[in-house]
Amino acid sequence: MNGIDRRTLLEMLAAGTFLAATGNESLNAFGQSMVQSAIEAAPVAGEGGPIPRTLRTRASKEISASPLSVGFETLDRKMFDPARTYAPLAQLGVKWARCQTGWARTEQRPGQFDFGWLDEAVDHLLAVGIQPWFNVGYGNPLYSPGADQYAVGWAPVYSQAAKDAWARYVDRLAAHYKGRVRHWEIWNEPNGHTFWRPEEPNAAGYVELVRMTAPVIREHVPNAVIIGGAFAGVPLEYAEQCLEAGLGDEVDRISFHPYRARPEENYASDLRALRGLVHRYKPGIRLWQGEDGAPSTDGSTGALSKLHWTEASQAKWLLRRIVTDLGCDLELTSYFHTVDLQKYNWGSGPTNGTNSKGLLRGGSYTSKPSYFAYRNLCALFDSETKTASTLIRFDRGSADLEIDALCSACFARNGRPLYAYWSPADLQKEWSPKTAHITVWSPKELPLDRPVLVDPASGAISTPPRVTKHGGSLSLAEMEIRDYPMLLTDAALVT
Repeated sequence: MNGIDRRTLLEMLAAGTFLAATGNESLNAFGQSMVQSAIEAAPVAGEGGPIPRTLRTRASKEISASPLSVGFETLDRKMFDPARTYAPLAQLGVKWARCQTGWARTEQRPGQFDFGWLDEAVDHLLAVGIQPWFNVGYGNPLYSPGADQYAVGWAPVYSQAAKDAWARYVDRLAAHYKGRVRHWEIWNEPNGHTFWRPEEPNAAGYVELVRMTAPVIREHVPNAVIIGGAFAGVPLEYAEQCLEAGLGDEVDRISFHPYRARPEENYASDLRALRGLVHRYKPGIRLWQGEDGAPSTDGSTGALSKLHWTEASQAKWLLRRIVTDLGCDLELTSYFHTVDLQKYNWGSGPTNGTNSKGLLRGGSYTSKPSYFAYRNLCALFDSETKTASTLIRFDRGSADLEIDALCSACFARNGRPLYAYWSPADLQKEWSPKTAHITVWSPKELPLDRPVLVDPASGAISTPPRVTKHGGSLSLAEMEIRDYPMLLTDAALVT
């Protein structure tokens, strides 16, 4: 399946060969819905010309700018082979990749720095049209007695020797990558016990680290965008402590990692609260969703590992996470990770665990359904797509459908509306078909003349079955509601 294009995928679906090719029985229900989408997506002729049956995806180099990012972390611990990821990443359509810089891997002898391993990743990503952004960390056992091989989470703030060595490392790092990397995030999840050692997490200590680091980066990269936080979750109390200690004076963006089984759960209210805190202390700082992902198997390591997951539910989760983030007008959203991380290494050495959140399968580096789903989103949600003040309403749904719970997000792209709608259902439970009546209103400057549906899971394009126009509104009867976003737009955006 590695490198397969969308049209070939749909042909395999229609022929019933996709599931056999993946060897994953858990994809049956999801695969059948994709088959149905492919069957229903025959080209439709009419005024304005035929409508294609599949969405045309774009390589990263074909996209000038985008808010979409992918995780490229853990190379500091040699947890995947980057060379096997560049070809699929080139076709994915993302424009950003989050890379951890790995002090312990770079400086293994005092004062001697080897950036060769990181150069290889940075230069290859740039070559395929993806801009690396750095997560600067972690510690170094040379300067933190008791730390393991990669000193994961060991903060260099507890001795003057560690502080001096850290400043020297950041100086060399910034000097080496000036001109190639502009966006620099300082540390990872400092509010968590795993990533702030050897003492307990404390906001003042983290802000001290940021205050030590940011000026050194700016000395070599005057136009650097400094990202602070990298919070585990959306920890409002800890975030306020950081802001009270002066974090807003040192950074240009604040990032967070909102792992949750239902991406939408309490999310809008959490973001409102976090934005309110930031605005109180430093108006103008924008938010980045810097790391979030879902497993594709049971027994994964890391976040969300105690739940039941399949490759199908992972793809649905990704679509919900990314569309929710875009609907909340985040400046950047990043999916973790490019590939499954086998023999997961927390810092002291390889384990028997696999973090199965990758878009690519560990070992084979073949593409999962989540890869194709993300590639479809990348094709439509570049920098030309913005949130819009349009309206979508649901009523007259299936008896077992919670109309009031349905989610939606509205966008504008190239003078046309783009609506997303879905049920925030529990992805650990089976989803049965449901329908609802949908009404949308668009302003005159965003006409919806020829409505089409795009299934971002399969890329299939179809026409709604029953459409009625009433002045500036459009009514669509008996529309299928799924547990992942469907996209309603104008044919002009897909032809």
